[in-house]
Formats: sequence, structure tokens, C-alpha cells
Amino acid sequence: MIDHPSLQPYADAWAHSIEAISELVSPLVEGEWNRATDCPGWSVRDVVSHIIGSECEMLGDPRPIHTLPRDLFHVTDELSRRLEVQVDVRRCHTAPEMTSELEYTIIRRSRQLRNEKRDPSARVVDPLGRETTLEQALRIRAFDVWVHEQDLRRALGKPGNLDSPGAVVARDVLLESLPKVVAKDAGAPPNSAVVVDVNGPLEFMRTVRVDAEGRGTVDGSVSLGPAVTLATDWETYMRLACGRVRPSAVSERLKIEGDQKLADAILAHFAVTP
Repeated sequence: MIDHPSLQPYADAWAHSIEAISELVSPLVEGEWNRATDCPGWSVRDVVSHIIGSECEMLGDPRPIHTLPRDLFHVTDELSRRLEVQVDVRRCHTAPEMTSELEYTIIRRSRQLRNEKRDPSARVVDPLGRETTLEQALRIRAFDVWVHEQDLRRALGKPGNLDSPGAVVARDVLLESLPKVVAKDAGAPPNSAVVVDVNGPLEFMRTVRVDAEGRGTVDGSVSLGPAVTLATDWETYMRLACGRVRPSAVSERLKIEGDQKLADAILAHFAVTP
């Protein structure tokens, strides 16, 4: 067990998702590793490589010294270039090499988490190269691994775990960005409210309230007469918020009431992950 109870839910969510990923990919034949995912330019192998690389960086392993090819269309900035190194260096790896490295990395990270003695406020460097707290780093790892578990499930046609501990972490992470999306990015008018109603395996309703100064907050109370009500299912919500799909591609899964122009602006800025 981790010394600090506040870290345990993130460690548990991470373990649940990464073990599910291991079970998903262990029986795959070589060709299945090349299936495309919703992540631009990334196959099943690439997503698993990203996960392995991110966990190795959390372990403190040195980053690979590797020069990227120049024809990777999805590498457009320094962040994507940083992430791509851990992926491209493994593109020649076979299926047994991938599953073996994943299993070994899970063992190492699980041991590290079991023995974690640092305070949640301890400063660490995350896989994106940013300094943050240990608690936030573990929270984002639980979020990231669950989102990529879902990427793999969609690519392989094996849905599941939409209500797992990782899904709950992902919901809370994504909802933190909702006030900025509505109030700042979409420009919802002062003294207005926007309701998001999500159904499916993980059901929730949240209201974003924009105050007189244009600042947004989110809560779980009901709003009377919101400017916009946006209803959808949980999988569509997370795919939109994680930039996996454009609103136009899932329009049949979206039910919008109220100000259509504001709703369109909200959906245009809905993706909040890198």
C-alpha cells in the first residue's frame, strides 16, 4: 500500500486499466498490432509503446536517444515530437517483444507504487517533461492509461470498462476543463448556464455557471432555463473531450437544446487533451 491514502485511488485505477491493456494485447497476432487507432498516426503497437515509454519515464529511465523520421505527418510540434520518440523507437518490435516489455514495465511500476513513500506534494517530472506534484502525476497517469485502454478497445472491437475506476478519474479530469471551455473558449454570456447531461455506464449531469465577470464554475445542481443543454452518452463525451472524434462525426449521438450557435462554439472547443 502507498503511504498516503490520497494517492491510492489513482494507483488502483492505473493498475486496473494497465492490467486490462495487458490482457487485451497479450493474445494479439502480429497483424493486429498494426490496426489503426483514433490517435492520429498511431497503431495499436504505437499506443502500447507510448504507454510503456510513459511509465518508463515515471520510473526515471533515461529517454531513448533516437532521431525521428521526417515524414511523420502527425508530429507537428515539440510536444508531439517528445511523445513520438518513445513510440518510433519501438516500431520495429515484434509482438512478443511488445508484450514482454509491457509486462516487465507493469511489474516495475507496480513495485514502485507499492513502495511509494514520497508526500503527494513532492515535485516530479511527468512524461510530457513538465514539473508537477506526485499526486497530479499519478492522477494523470491513471487518466491517460484509461483513455488509451479505450483507444485500444475501439481499435480491436472489444468494448468494456467504461465504468471502471479509471473512467471515474477520467470524468473528473475532463470536467475540470469544462468551465474554461464554456466561459472562455466558447464565450458563453455572463450570468448564463450550460447543462451537460451524460448517460450510459457512467451517468452524470453538470451545470457550468458563468458569473457577471464571465468566469465559469461547474457543479452538480440543476439549472432552470439554461442557455444550452447538451446531452450525449459517456463514450461520446470522452471521445470528444479527448479529441478522438469531431462533433460532426457523432452528431447523431448529440442532443442539443437552446442556443445552437453557443452549442456549436462549445463543441468546437470541447477537445481538451494534447
